[in-house]
Amino acid sequence: MKSLIAKQYLVLDNRSMLEVSLSRFSGLPGLQGAVLALAEADAVAPALLASFVDFPLHFVQGGATRTDSVRAALAFLTTRLQCEHETWVAVHDAARPCVHPSDVRKLLRQVTAAAAGSAGGLLAAPVRDTLKRANDSGRVASTLPRTGVFHALTPQLFPLGGLVSAMEQAQLAGELLTDEASAFEFTGMSPLLIEGRVDNIKVTHPEDLPLARLILQSQGVFIPVGEPGGQSVDTPPGETAYV
Repeated sequence: MKSLIAKQYLVLDNRSMLEVSLSRFSGLPGLQGAVLALAEADAVAPALLASFVDFPLHFVQGGATRTDSVRAALAFLTTRLQCEHETWVAVHDAARPCVHPSDVRKLLRQVTAAAAGSAGGLLAAPVRDTLKRANDSGRVASTLPRTGVFHALTPQLFPLGGLVSAMEQAQLAGELLTDEASAFEFTGMSPLLIEGRVDNIKVTHPEDLPLARLILQSQGVFIPVGEPGGQSVDTPPGETAYV
């Protein structure tokens, strides 16, 4: 992001990206709370979220990789909160503030209702662009078929016990995991793909931040300060307003 501030603390409206991302889960049926994996000695999030009351928040120290951080959060759920193995756990990137509440509900509904629900599932968006494979000199080597190819999004939803087991197996085998679904794939299981909105972007580069603001504005999450009626206003979960 070319920023001295960790990207989850960059401001979108009058709130940080982290606060907006958490707000997208407010009102989710059955939600018991969230566990945030933080960098060592990160005191920003607890202070920033001191007045957050939508659901309980817990904080754990994360690790050097995404996998390490997720495993730390899962360990907190199993040892500190003593959650059952069948508890559903949704893993979400703080850098995806544009996830729509309706997609989160659809994921929860369809994955928990699936016959193969133990394999979990994830939000995903079909690839729309033509895919090219490059050779060592930076030229096109081939065009890849995009039929049945998806961008993996978050949240990704799995039973707690199954996710812990799958990630442990993958780690013991030295498997590099880029998301939680990869752990289940490693064990031979096939998570369910739930088609999600393409505006569920991950803020990765500087130009993604103004794009995220525009997406949130189109979703009715807030009206930019300076425009008529401009102040931060959340619409009820699942509703969409276009401005």
